Amino acid sequence: MTKRTESKYKINRRLGVNLWGRAKSPVNKREYGPGQHGQRRKKPSDYGVQLMAKQKLKGYYGNISEKSFYKYYEEAVRRKGDTSENLIEILERRLDAVIYRMKFAVTPFAARQFVSHGHVTVNGQKVNIPSYMVKDNDVIEVREKSKQFAVVLDAAQSSERDVPEYMEVDHRAMKGKFLRTPKLADVPFPVQMDPNLVVEFYSR
Repeated sequence: MTKRTESKYKINRRLGVNLWGRAKSPVNKREYGPGQHGQRRKKPSDYGVQLMAKQKLKGYYGNISEKSFYKYYEEAVRRKGDTSENLIEILERRLDAVIYRMKFAVTPFAARQFVSHGHVTVNGQKVNIPSYMVKDNDVIEVREKSKQFAVVLDAAQSSERDVPEYMEVDHRAMKGKFLRTPKLADVPFPVQMDPNLVVEFYSR
């Protein structure tokens, strides 16, 4: 098991949830946190609840750095409309999130690496920046030389999750389109997410 994978599953155990809905997650057998004090349980404060909501959301998208995540929050505040909905929209438009949603990678971590290694095009142009913001009707495609990678084929054939309705995908062509802005209710999170608590956390 790689260091990254160990870290990923520690997030699951620390938060006590199967964050990505994966059958392999150790939290399915051990719902307590990692380490010698992991089995101790205490009722969290309001701050603790908000912090947990932030860690869940940040962790779900591949454990985004705190600096980047806070920038997304600031951008969500600047935009018109509901800040929590805006935050989800921004996160769902990240290219690595789109690759994960389209089932070209099995985890957000794998999707980030896949983009970074230059295996993806947006509207025919190679993009290797995981945080690149995808726009409505952008066409995302796995590059020709990468379409037969076993990890890509395995992800596309996985039955663990479905492609959401705000995207359309042709897995035979390894190509998809980001159709529209998703709302929180549209996003297929395996566990409950509370972006409103994240907003409260940062607006203290």
